[in-house]
Amino acid sequence: MRNPTIRSIHVHPVKSVAGYALGETAVEPWGLAGDRRWTLIDPSAKVVTQRQQPRLALARAESMPDGGIRLTAPGHEPLTVAVPEPVGTVAVQLFGDKVETVPVEGPADDWFSDYLGAKVRLVHLDDPATRRPIDPQYALPGETVHLGDGYPLLVTTLASLDALNSLIAQGDHADEGPLPMTRFRPNVVVDGAAPWAEDDWQRIALGEVTFRVARPCGRCVITTTDQRTAERGKEPLRTLARHRRVGDKVVFGQYLVPERTGVVRAGDTVSVLA
Repeated sequence: MRNPTIRSIHVHPVKSVAGYALGETAVEPWGLAGDRRWTLIDPSAKVVTQRQQPRLALARAESMPDGGIRLTAPGHEPLTVAVPEPVGTVAVQLFGDKVETVPVEGPADDWFSDYLGAKVRLVHLDDPATRRPIDPQYALPGETVHLGDGYPLLVTTLASLDALNSLIAQGDHADEGPLPMTRFRPNVVVDGAAPWAEDDWQRIALGEVTFRVARPCGRCVITTTDQRTAERGKEPLRTLARHRRVGDKVVFGQYLVPERTGVVRAGDTVSVLA
């Protein structure tokens, strides 16, 4: 059997907004370059995601060479947003964490608020090296993470998606499948592994970069959101709850923590080290 390889690499510059695939990118200590460095917050400074606003799936953010982002959304003119000057910070509530971020000046707040029909602000994580530690249960001292759900990278496999879609086809909501990988918003998609092989990974190499496998990714209502229409259904949560439960979570994919920096490329070999 051939070695697994990286099928695709994905970054999502704005948390919960659609991202894009690219052929190669740098791995930084806190995640892929440009991934999840921006987020929306509500007037109480709580992070806004597709959990509350499924229409975020239809907006798209692309990183610019200078670190800024270009935003597009249905019915709205594209908007380019520069990295804000760190003249002050606002503490945002991201699940159980308080994270200092830099507010964005200019039209971005109105652009997103008009699109969502709700008052929101755009903020930027200026210093991922210090702002947000990884859960110490799964991290070494000093390890940090961007504005993702808690870990630097998420890896999924095509074989596991195929297996999940087979289970969905046998269930009560078979008409919702097969589901695309975009439902799970991974950073790295692996081809050539056996179904659910990632459950046993403890340490892997993606090309030249090595990673610890922290824990399985618990899935939420975002996975039931069609990323092309923003409509919600029952799957995959209903099937995951029957077949892929770990403790009180339903899981798909694995979180990774980089052991060093480097570059990952589509087509790179995936090596299981432990």
